[in-house]
Amino acid sequence: MRDPYEILGVSPSAPAEDIKVAYRKAARLYHPDKNPDPAAADRFRSIQSAYELLADPTRRRDYDLLRQRNLIDDPLQEASSLWASYIEKVIS
Repeated sequence: MRDPYEILGVSPSAPAEDIKVAYRKAARLYHPDKNPDPAAADRFRSIQSAYELLADPTRRRDYDLLRQRNLIDDPLQEASSLWASYIEKVIS
């Protein structure tokens, strides 16, 4: 699943009201009754799923915690640090 914040086009620090506004705007744009594009229905479903997750404070908090655990700001630096630590232990 893509990042729900990305799907709705809001930042992770966005307040609930901004999320609701972004959802309504995207839902109007991609609703299958309003948009004849065949891909609109799939896009609309992903928008609904993203909103359901972010609109519930408990689910949003759980998602944010999981997201923080999975994010590495600088993967190259992290890999270099792990490698240096490993080499240091092998040599010692």
